[in-house]
Amino acid sequence: MSDTFDVQDDLKLFTGQAPLFPLPNVVHLPHTWLPLHIFEPRYRAMIADALDSDRLIAMALLRPNQELAYETKAAKIHPVVCLGRIAVEEKLPDGRFNLALRGVCRARIETELDNDQPYRTAKLALVSDFYPSEPTIDRRHRQRELLSGATEILPELQSDPLLHQLLDAELPLGVLCDVLGHSLGLSTIDTQLLLEEPDVDLRSDLVLNHLRQRQRKEAAGISAGFPPAFSRN
Repeated sequence: MSDTFDVQDDLKLFTGQAPLFPLPNVVHLPHTWLPLHIFEPRYRAMIADALDSDRLIAMALLRPNQELAYETKAAKIHPVVCLGRIAVEEKLPDGRFNLALRGVCRARIETELDNDQPYRTAKLALVSDFYPSEPTIDRRHRQRELLSGATEILPELQSDPLLHQLLDAELPLGVLCDVLGHSLGLSTIDTQLLLEEPDVDLRSDLVLNHLRQRQRKEAAGISAGFPPAFSRN
């Protein structure tokens, strides 16, 4: 993996624990950016504490039918999360925050920890991309297939110079899948399925299937609802 996508610098202060930020309709993927507006008092405290330590928080997805428990620590969440690092922050005069969170890596919740804070924390096991020693696909061909399909249905890939530069780089296939999965504006559950797939060959199958679905929708003149909406806690 190139130095551009080496996450070791982001993780050098990681203790194995991180605050959890559960939301009902947001899934963060590694190597992508998530804008957040933080206004709830418990999450203002979480962000302030993160900024004073390693700047890491773990985005988690609420399980279905947990919205009524959202304000409690008992709300059930999916165990696979995205550990992200606060790259840019703006603290507003009333204590709210605007953030840009950069996805660092997948992680699995091992244990939730008791604490006296208003927010949840957990012990996390980091999950690396897995490249099977016996590939189920031709990875170079799949890389070209994904890039050509994405360029065809996502004209913003050509009009956004930063994103175009990113995709022109020699991205590892796992990183490319995450970037394209984010750009496709998938449903919450489909994005969670991508997050939960460490096998890069299988993850690329999922992204390719979504690209083909979008191609069929584009051919039929059906809007797919890109870009994703701004996220608020």
